[in-house]
Amino acid sequence: MSQVELVRATTEDLVRLEGALQTVVVDSGSPRQLDAMILLHGVGSNFYGSMLMESLAGALVQMGISALRVNTRGHATVSTARCGDGVKRVGAAYEIVADACLDIAGWVEFLVTRGHRTIGVLGHSLGAVKACYAMAHQPPPQVACVIPVSPPRLSCAAFRESADSGRFSQSLGEAESLVAAGRPDELFLSRFPFPTLMSAACYVDKYGPAERYNVLEFVDRIKCPSLYVFGQSEVEQGGIAFAGMPEAIRSTEDTGRDLQVVPGADHFYTGQAPVLIETVLNWLELRFSG
Repeated sequence: MSQVELVRATTEDLVRLEGALQTVVVDSGSPRQLDAMILLHGVGSNFYGSMLMESLAGALVQMGISALRVNTRGHATVSTARCGDGVKRVGAAYEIVADACLDIAGWVEFLVTRGHRTIGVLGHSLGAVKACYAMAHQPPPQVACVIPVSPPRLSCAAFRESADSGRFSQSLGEAESLVAAGRPDELFLSRFPFPTLMSAACYVDKYGPAERYNVLEFVDRIKCPSLYVFGQSEVEQGGIAFAGMPEAIRSTEDTGRDLQVVPGADHFYTGQAPVLIETVLNWLELRFSG
């Protein structure tokens, strides 16, 4: 059995975030070296809208690991968050991906106050990029593993060489012009990687030439055990963001790094969620059994 509690955490810069903590009520049996997992949503999503994350949380709890599904400040497209005594404009349209370090640290601290000491971080899509970035740059000492599920390649150089280079260059050029004109927070309709409203600063931060979030550039800096998971269909049909990613991650030998490709799975693991969940649970059993 388990219980679900709506919870809040406050980050170091005083942004208040919401989530759902699912905890073990009846002991599952054998003790675990990992006692909680933070689950990070993808771009513009939230802690309650993903059936995939809900299913993962339920499976983790059955294994004896508490599951915390959380909002980052990039939840929804445009939103507001309490920030100290005021409010802050947040959401996928305005987020700076590096701020995920603050969000993850805030949620880790929340779990520590609830008695958890050994914590994992699992992210899907942009949530996977955020998990990798945080573990490479500001890893909380309580985090014992990271599981990036389908992290896309965010590479300006790769996008410029892709079949979608025209749409990308148009969107990046428009964003850079707005930033240069002193209008970084202005929303515009970007056309790459998909049509959506984004602020100019957000677009340049995420997709610009600085390549701040190209996972392949900092995967070697992640020191904790890691499991990377991709869907076969997304790798074969998902364009430059996913093409060749498994091979590139495997190219560097690391005994703490594992990688699995789920046969037939798309980016959202449609119809293949049970296989993804089994892959994650088997890896955790291997790495963290008592």
